[in-house]
Amino acid sequence: MATAPHTLVSMPELSPGVSEWVEQVRELTQPAKVYWCDGSQSEFQRIRGELVARGELKELNKETFPNCHLYRSDPTDVARVEHLTFVCTQSKDDAGPNNNWMAPDEAKAKMRGLFAGCMKGRTLYVVPYCMGPIDSPYARCGVEITDSAYVVLNMAIMTRIGRRALERIAAEGTFVKGLHSTGDLNPARRFIMHFPEELGIQSIGSGYGGNALLGKKCHALRIASWQARSEGWLAEHMLIVGLQSPRGETHYVAAAFPSACGKTNLAMLIPPDALPGWKVFTVGDDIAWLHPGPDGRLWAINPESGYFGVVPGTNPKTNKNAYDMIRHDTLFTNVALTADNEPWWEGRKDSQPVTDWLGRPYDPSNGPAAHPNSRFTVAATQNPAYTQAAAEPRGVPISALIFGGRRRELAPLVYEARSWAHGVLVGASVASETTAAAVGEVGVVRRDPMAMKPFAGYNYGDYFAHWLNVGAKLKRPPRMFHVNWFRQSADGKFLWPGFGDNLRVLSWMLERCANRAEAQDTAIGFLPRPGDLNLQGADVSAQAVTELTTVDKAGWLREVGDFRGYLQEFGSHTPKQLYDELAEVERRLKA
Repeated sequence: MATAPHTLVSMPELSPGVSEWVEQVRELTQPAKVYWCDGSQSEFQRIRGELVARGELKELNKETFPNCHLYRSDPTDVARVEHLTFVCTQSKDDAGPNNNWMAPDEAKAKMRGLFAGCMKGRTLYVVPYCMGPIDSPYARCGVEITDSAYVVLNMAIMTRIGRRALERIAAEGTFVKGLHSTGDLNPARRFIMHFPEELGIQSIGSGYGGNALLGKKCHALRIASWQARSEGWLAEHMLIVGLQSPRGETHYVAAAFPSACGKTNLAMLIPPDALPGWKVFTVGDDIAWLHPGPDGRLWAINPESGYFGVVPGTNPKTNKNAYDMIRHDTLFTNVALTADNEPWWEGRKDSQPVTDWLGRPYDPSNGPAAHPNSRFTVAATQNPAYTQAAAEPRGVPISALIFGGRRRELAPLVYEARSWAHGVLVGASVASETTAAAVGEVGVVRRDPMAMKPFAGYNYGDYFAHWLNVGAKLKRPPRMFHVNWFRQSADGKFLWPGFGDNLRVLSWMLERCANRAEAQDTAIGFLPRPGDLNLQGADVSAQAVTELTTVDKAGWLREVGDFRGYLQEFGSHTPKQLYDELAEVERRLKA
């Protein structure tokens, strides 16, 4: 086996099972050399320097954005490709209508043909990684083989890579096998295949985040959700945030929103001046692994160690913590540049772009200067709101689960489910307007249960049943809520100020968890009355608050009918209990 300079010769011997697989891939892909990543800072700096020397990375202004770099992806490779993403199970029924399906043998044959010789002249990088704190019983490990040094840099930020991960793999004897190559970046030869029954992932033809960083959506959600069903836990597209009230009480909540719907902003929320005494701690901004604990509560870990966030809209007003943390040691993807070589994106108001994300002189007629799905990759420890609880092996206890989406109409500001089963219905019925995070038309309302539509690794009907089963194990289940920060008036203006003011809604939720807050009993659940929310100092009219806390019965009856039709798509897999909960909502609406 050919090796690159600086290879740790001892690492392949740490896990014979990994090295045997690497050898099989080497024979198939025929790289010029093989390199085993050790996860050291010197390795990271060396690989980054090599990319700068080759012109694939551009170093940014050393004075104002020290250790920050720009990467430009291929113009055809800028978002997740859900239509080219497949779940390959022996039975098509197991994948469900929520996934694209391909028979495993057919998928492997297709991918083998694409991978054959694809790494000629390139370096094959072996990236052993751990999702979650390295000593957590809830963590899971994998190995990504890739020919992209950009992917290596991202994986080094987003996961715990290197020797300790490989040692854990050797001790446990199991790992997720992720094979990736950028291939020729031809969209016609671009596929992301998942083999959950074998804990395998194969991705070719893309260098973009969710398609190429296999520890992220591929492992931490699609494969992990399959593992979670068999092991009795939940792998979810959720942020985790800690909230300490002026009373000194700290509660952790997990919240599921589709991409580009405010997850990072909520995870890094800064309390408004009008609400003194609150403190906010970020445990995670994107993915949560939730386990029933021995105390009957639900406990969560963040399997990631970094953030891969959407950067447009980030500024000191919308998310000061995120803005501050990406001012140094950050990898930017597909942003624009200013005249003084600083990164620029829509929403950054203190400068102007001169070069767009494609490297062209900026011309407004060509569209946004930064790609709408441009990203930052940064270590979680750079977040001013970072908490050591994110590294706690047992995780954090969850007081509330929150679901939400981007809805201009219908969905009120917040409502609480009546029970765990009703909460599963609430999460399953989430609908949201599509954003630029995925290829396709933007602004279309689609069902996105638990914000997991692109990521659930098996039949949604079985997934809903698994949620119900997990809840049955909990003696002290978290309360469940739905939020909608995006309601608009008839003239298209947002009714709720959002951002830091969302803490007003969260504080009501936590008071509900402590049985200290009142609510109005409505057909869809418990809503705050206008007087139940602390609106002191908020820039929101009484008329808007009334509209945000009112249930449109006619609209909700239509919603019930639409959602019943959606549940029927999963046939006999949909649990009867969900239909029963939906019928109860309908009965209340008609009453």
